[in-house]
Amino acid sequence: MAVFDTPQEAFGALRPACVQLTRAQTMENVARLQAHLAAVSASALQELQEYVLFPLRFALKVPGPKQERLVQSVVQCISSVLAATCVKKQELLQELFSELCTCLSPPSSSSNPAPLSEELKLAVIQALHTLMHSAYGDVIWSLYQPSALPLLGFAVSLLLGLAEQEKAKQIKISALKCLQVLVLQCDCQEHRHLDEDEAQQCGDLFASFLPGISITLSRVITGDIKQGHKPTVSAIRLFYLIVGLVMADAQLARIAKNKEKLPVEESRISELMVHRGPDWSKSTAEKLSLLLHKMVEFSSVHPHWKVRLELVELVHYLLRNCSQSLVDSFSHLLKALVGLVNDENGEVQSRCKEVLQGIAEQKIVTQNRALVDVLSENLHSLATALPRLMNSQDDMGKVSTLSLLLGYLKLLGPKINIVLNSISHLHRLSKALMQVLELDVTDVKIVEDRRCEGVCGPSGSLQHGVQKGRRQKKYFRFFTEEKIFQLLQQVCRVLGYYGNLYLLVDHFMGLYSESGMYRKQAAMVLNELIVGAAGVGVDVLQEREVSLNMDDLKGSIMSILDEYTDQANWYLITSIDTEEISHEHSVQHSGLTARPGGVCSSVLLPSPEPHVTTRTMNSNIWQICIQLEGIGCFAAVLGKEFRLLLLSALYPVLEKAGDKTLLISETALGTLVDICKACSYDSLQCLINENSDYLVNGISLNLRQLAHQPHASQVLDTMLRHSDASLLPLVEDVIQDVLSALDQSYNNQASTFLRVLHSVMTALVQWFGSSCGEEHQQRQSPKWWSGTLSQGQQVVTRQEVEQFFLDYVRQKQIAEGNLPDTGDEEADEVLPLAEPEPNNSDTEGETPLPSHAQLAKDVMERCIHLLSDGNLRVRLKVLDVLELCVTALHPHGNHLLPMAHRVWPALVTRLISDDPLAVLRAFKVLCTLAQKCGDFLRQRFSKDVLPKLTSSLLSQAPASARAGPVYNHTLAFKLQLAVLQGLGSLCEKLDMGESDLNKVADACLIYLSAKQPMKLQEAAQSVFLHLMHVDPDSTWLLLNEVCCPHQYEPPHISLQPVKLSGMGRQRNEFTDNVLLLLERLQQQESMMRRAGTQEASPP
Repeated sequence: MAVFDTPQEAFGALRPACVQLTRAQTMENVARLQAHLAAVSASALQELQEYVLFPLRFALKVPGPKQERLVQSVVQCISSVLAATCVKKQELLQELFSELCTCLSPPSSSSNPAPLSEELKLAVIQALHTLMHSAYGDVIWSLYQPSALPLLGFAVSLLLGLAEQEKAKQIKISALKCLQVLVLQCDCQEHRHLDEDEAQQCGDLFASFLPGISITLSRVITGDIKQGHKPTVSAIRLFYLIVGLVMADAQLARIAKNKEKLPVEESRISELMVHRGPDWSKSTAEKLSLLLHKMVEFSSVHPHWKVRLELVELVHYLLRNCSQSLVDSFSHLLKALVGLVNDENGEVQSRCKEVLQGIAEQKIVTQNRALVDVLSENLHSLATALPRLMNSQDDMGKVSTLSLLLGYLKLLGPKINIVLNSISHLHRLSKALMQVLELDVTDVKIVEDRRCEGVCGPSGSLQHGVQKGRRQKKYFRFFTEEKIFQLLQQVCRVLGYYGNLYLLVDHFMGLYSESGMYRKQAAMVLNELIVGAAGVGVDVLQEREVSLNMDDLKGSIMSILDEYTDQANWYLITSIDTEEISHEHSVQHSGLTARPGGVCSSVLLPSPEPHVTTRTMNSNIWQICIQLEGIGCFAAVLGKEFRLLLLSALYPVLEKAGDKTLLISETALGTLVDICKACSYDSLQCLINENSDYLVNGISLNLRQLAHQPHASQVLDTMLRHSDASLLPLVEDVIQDVLSALDQSYNNQASTFLRVLHSVMTALVQWFGSSCGEEHQQRQSPKWWSGTLSQGQQVVTRQEVEQFFLDYVRQKQIAEGNLPDTGDEEADEVLPLAEPEPNNSDTEGETPLPSHAQLAKDVMERCIHLLSDGNLRVRLKVLDVLELCVTALHPHGNHLLPMAHRVWPALVTRLISDDPLAVLRAFKVLCTLAQKCGDFLRQRFSKDVLPKLTSSLLSQAPASARAGPVYNHTLAFKLQLAVLQGLGSLCEKLDMGESDLNKVADACLIYLSAKQPMKLQEAAQSVFLHLMHVDPDSTWLLLNEVCCPHQYEPPHISLQPVKLSGMGRQRNEFTDNVLLLLERLQQQESMMRRAGTQEASPP
């Protein structure tokens, strides 16, 4: 609480100090007065305000030099008085204002501020700031009359000089804030906002100062970055406040065209006043445009985010208040605002988006044709420079450039058609997009990657498809950053959202057809235009004026879809495979569309290039993928309405899902998933099954003209891979057509038909192989054998023993080839060689083959004839199909064994005298046959194949032992490895005799050498592990002859000592592998011994 609350008490306390200060102007007297003031209440001090200020003002007016510290103390004391009181007299306000400014005034001979201390300057600035806040009511307006213009100008020039020239950061900031108060734009809440007339009066007054203020502030803003961000932020704020006040559209609209004539006594003052007429505003706007351009360029890249944030506020304020008067400046201002949308700082980003959203909602741009024209010109200039910028800038620069382009389009909003209706603008923009979106087609891997021939089961189809349903990552020539591509997508979508869809689709379809150079880019743009037109995944600032017409959208989609699936754009060469190239050529020359049953085109296409480069194939692959992605986009946009287009879209997409090129097949699968989701199918299987009638009809028609429609096999392949057994009855007739056609055209179309049959057999194995093979697997398990043995010991009957020998005799006769030459007779006529008694209840009657097994048998019949085809490719495909046939027929041994007998001669020829690739594939078939047929093949294998295999292994061993790491990639190595990996299981499955096992062991022993490649050593170990199961004793003896780790002492002296060749031998190249195998053999015997002990022990 203050000690002196009444004016009388306060006067009595303050009078001595005031008198003393008036007599002697010293720091001590000032300090004494300051101390007494602290004990006086604000109300009492208000009554004595002028009395207390008198000695302080007198101290400043005393002529002669004064100590700076004394002046500083006096000014600070005045500030404390003004802070506690209100100035209620105009004269006092003006006098104090003048006296304080004089403290900063330079000598009469200099225009620069006086060389005063920083403390004094800061004190005077703060005193001026306090004075402006202490002015009561309308008293402050005495400073803003035309008569006070010189005094106001004096203060403005002083403060601007301090803000520009002072080094001290605090003085700069204080001077700028004081200036902000002086122009009545203070941030504090104490000041009321100016009404319309007051703002008009201030605008007229400050127009005189605008050149000096704007130029000085621009120099402060673009000054040395070492000054810090705070002075720059304050200068930017003051700049847009003063410019927004003087150049406000609302004020300039009320200015008379000619200057009013003032009375004679005011004529001199009127010379200082500026008439803000049209000429003045136009001239000032041009000059401000130069300053703003300079400021924006500097501030938009300022390292401190608060400077960039203040720049956003500058654009917002000026756009809101001066959109007409400063229209020429908005080319730079809007560029800055849009560019800051992707600022690295989150606050700048969010504020920038808020401002843009506000501009759109208030329709500041769309309702101002001049601003629309400015944006249109900016857009045209940027589109012209875009290819050059994308080629020269780094990724950050490219993001900024594209953000600018996108921002312009968003700001134009519904007015975007003004740009699109201009041929020049549309041409520039579209060509810029074509050049920027150019793909990099140099990657050879895209062409090399081929689809795996495996089957994707129906249960996993949808999940697999969903994973693949995302768009393939593209590699562009001019950029690598994914964010850049996302910005380009948004550009296209915004165009589709606001623009005239028919105009855009027609224009880009023209570019699509115009040149192969633009085709991929145009397709990408078309896809995004449709997505944007549907309002999917598009970020806009305002809604479009006219809602979307679904009929227009569907019409555009249908026209694009027709162009995409046209044979000239759908059947492109994507591989150097001679078959595929010939297929594409035949399709192109036939002029057929991609749809089943399509009619011939009247357009004669030029013959394709004789030599196709990798770049061309890469480009073709990407074109097809982009078109497939487009179909997926169209489905997502139309939803269930897309079901009406399935008749024209589903068949071509299924074709590409069966394509050998990995990228195309994966993209097509993703498109199928998109179609499933859009059309509300639960899975790919449902999609295929529910449309199978139309698809099967198309396949059937195209198989009849296979020379012109070679892709029907791919459709069938895709249907089989992604459906289940319920599809088989629907496609069975088609498969029979394939078999019939194959019988009539072995020489011409065998390869294509075999591709179909491979798909069929793969599907049959997938659908029926697991269930049918359970019994066989169960029979092979140790538990089954032990269970059978235990049961046999208890319930073996005479009939079972008799049946066992009858079966043995029958199989032995078949194995020796003692069969009548019955040609293509059914298997049920071959098998009953030794029929049991009719009354034998255990004998099963012949049952008809299931449809899938009969199909496998029919296919196997064709394979037998084609195994000796002169074309290596055909032989390899036949071997693949044959292996699948054996697997599918495995549960039906009565039919498989005769077929195996018939196929054996041709298979042996492939094994012993064919190309190494065919030998490798034939050996795989042999292993599968052995696994499925068992000892039926023992004698044949021992006689026809085993000698060749063992001699080949022995002859190749020295070469592989000498070879280096590169040998692992040769065909010879792969053949050795395959034989070694399969030979052990062959011996076990076929239950080979001792002599044959010895041949195998001798041939494989050399591969236990440490000199052999590691994979061959491991494969050789696997052979001996299998031999241990067949004949462990002989295997043990053979290994110990090579290396015997133990000395075996006889249990009695009468017995001769055991001598093995491997005893006492020094360590050699075989030692490690032999010891490992002996250890495994000992572990096996220990396990068997423990198992036998457990069985012998009583329960």
